[in-house]
Amino acid sequence: MTGYYLIIGVSMLVSWLVSARLKSKFAHYSQVHLRNGMSGKEVAEKMLRDNNIHDVQVISVPGQLTDHYNPANKTVNLSEGVYMQRNAAAAAVAAHECGHAVQHAVGYSMLQLRSKLVPMVNISSHLMQFVLIAGIALMFATRTIDNPNGNTTVLAVGVAMFAFTTLFAFVTLPVEYDASDRAMKWLKTTGTVTPEEYVGVKDSLTWAARTYVVAALGSLAQLLYWASLLMGRRD
Repeated sequence: MTGYYLIIGVSMLVSWLVSARLKSKFAHYSQVHLRNGMSGKEVAEKMLRDNNIHDVQVISVPGQLTDHYNPANKTVNLSEGVYMQRNAAAAAVAAHECGHAVQHAVGYSMLQLRSKLVPMVNISSHLMQFVLIAGIALMFATRTIDNPNGNTTVLAVGVAMFAFTTLFAFVTLPVEYDASDRAMKWLKTTGTVTPEEYVGVKDSLTWAARTYVVAALGSLAQLLYWASLLMGRRD
């Protein structure tokens, strides 16, 4: 299991570094106040109106970086630090989440695919660690001279579950990048932010997107490790 722990360690370190950089960027651009004086809530509501979306509500939720769009009840949920703030970072987050609302309204294919994967991913994410551990234990317990790999059936099920979560992570990438592209295009073309403020918006969303890239690559690395065990490779 040495290889697995190495992968986990490297993934956690890179994730921490990117997350720390993201928080630093948001803290910096939170000091760049919008010349138009609009709050995150007002930015979100304006973007929804401009995209002819009138059935989505903008609400405040507790926490930091807890912002998200909920397609089930059609709400743009903005964290306390975004909802009432009037700066470039708040505008970036608010517009990004509205980008998901626009995706939902126009039937963006990757968002639809992601939604279809959610039920299976929820099941897999809750059970796969137990299945993988059980699979490894069974594989070692059933090894013989004639069958050096042992019984790998349970491990194969665990790897398949992990594959679903990895697929979900990669499907999430175009969804997040597209939402950011929609946000930046709208903010720029409508003049909601000045060119100077736009620099902060773009930088903030770029670092936010990188957190999803790190998560996807980390998931892929772990999947390849488990798959290598399934195919008979030993540490």
